[in-house]
Amino acid sequence: MSLQMALRASVAAVFVGGCMTLFPAFAPVASADELQSAGAAEEARAAMSRMSRTLQATQFSFNARTLRTYVGPNGQLLHVAHAIKTVFRRPDRLRVDVTGDDGSTQMLFDGKAIVLYGVEQKKYSRLPVSGNNLDNALEVVEERTGTDFPLADLLSNDPQRSLLSGVTSGGEVDTAVIDGTPCRHFFFSQGADDLDFELWLEDNDQSLPRRLVVTYRSLPGRPNFLAELSNWSFSIQAPDSDFEFKPPVGVAESDVQPKSSGSSEPPK
Repeated sequence: MSLQMALRASVAAVFVGGCMTLFPAFAPVASADELQSAGAAEEARAAMSRMSRTLQATQFSFNARTLRTYVGPNGQLLHVAHAIKTVFRRPDRLRVDVTGDDGSTQMLFDGKAIVLYGVEQKKYSRLPVSGNNLDNALEVVEERTGTDFPLADLLSNDPQRSLLSGVTSGGEVDTAVIDGTPCRHFFFSQGADDLDFELWLEDNDQSLPRRLVVTYRSLPGRPNFLAELSNWSFSIQAPDSDFEFKPPVGVAESDVQPKSSGSSEPPK
């Protein structure tokens, strides 16, 4: 999964992200009189590396509040908000609970199949996955439904490499305080995919991500995706049952219906 894939998902879908030499030579992200120093570039590398090591933990959970742009029926840019709880256990367990302006959805992966459950619709779909691999599972969802999990990069085996795939320039912008926690603000540009993303990492040994903003430069209106991340926990002991779907009474199984990329409906 990659941030590049979010170009499709961000304006038309539900659920954001390759190989390259990590951190190519940084181009300046500030004005001409505020060019990034070589030392600043090294600090950015170090912060991203700490984040990656932290997120390579065996299991963890976190919350996210997101605001996503989508295209309305008359071409206008509109927004939909979601609250997301993610529970992840390597290598092949995932649970995502989503509530938002457009209802509630669950996504569960038990290592064999991925389930998408629309709470209000009282319907679910089960998609078999080969290889007991989370990346394969998310690819199956993207291929079958045209949707994507917005924060998949954070769950990869190498979050630093996944986030920076295709990056042609970037560096540290400034510092910030998010919910009382000092953070460092970074900016990166993916030239080939014509998108920019900003990442706020805690200024400590864990370098946990606290905010992500993706901007799609080539799309009309330059739409974006914003995620505020919180409540990180690495002490969870998630049992297999947390990732298994047991249909509630009155809930029926339904075939997955591919979603048109030109849909003007808001993401679910």
